[in-house]
Amino acid sequence: MLENVRIVMVETSHPGNIGAAARAMKTMGLSDLRLVQPQSYPSVEATARASGAGDVLEAAQVCNSVDEALEGATLVIGTSARQRRIPWPCLTPRQLAAQLSHDLANAPQDTRIAVLFGREDRGLTNDELRRCNLHVSVPTNPEYGVLNVASAVQLISYELRLALLGDDFELQESRSRREVMPLPEMFWDEPPATNEAVSGFLDHLEKVMAQSGFLNPQQPGQVMTRMRRLFMRARPDKMEMSILRGVLVALEKKMQRDEGR
Repeated sequence: MLENVRIVMVETSHPGNIGAAARAMKTMGLSDLRLVQPQSYPSVEATARASGAGDVLEAAQVCNSVDEALEGATLVIGTSARQRRIPWPCLTPRQLAAQLSHDLANAPQDTRIAVLFGREDRGLTNDELRRCNLHVSVPTNPEYGVLNVASAVQLISYELRLALLGDDFELQESRSRREVMPLPEMFWDEPPATNEAVSGFLDHLEKVMAQSGFLNPQQPGQVMTRMRRLFMRARPDKMEMSILRGVLVALEKKMQRDEGR
């Protein structure tokens, strides 16, 4: 499963952070690094900071957009240090590890996890965070919560390694501290929908809601943000997504027939 985890760094300004992140990844057994519009890459400084993880750095994919970096991902985790106007499911790295260890126990082997890390100065945008199923935040010193992006990659990669390799002692200890009851095993019949499939459905939903008159495109408020949160939290599978898209298509045809009368 470690091979199915990708680290996505968005618009990183300092090349040294890219190299340090590659080094952090390799120490935890991760190798898939995606860079969205890095300000300076390739870079001699990135290579120097990688220090033995040059293979991870050389294999890194440079992407033109977050959408490109997330292509094929079925679970997207966004890192955030700020509380949002509309709350989103947010976990600590340790809580994330515990949840993933359960969720992925019987998940398909092709489950693809992407972890988004934002810009050094302002993190991820609200739009980028809305693309995520879960948010993860490192519980730092409230008087000084500044965490270097490469350090954040190291922390979260460590917890992902524990979760995906099944370090029972660490995970059971973390569960006991949080008094989380063990959940029953569940076997799913369909693979999860990809992030782009869910986003495509939400775009389609917004269009139909506007056509029906339910949503005013000029004053949409927070309707679509809440709808996105709902479906990202639900993490629908491929069949469920196909059914929902079919419902929207049927509604569009019905509205077209009604307009033709």
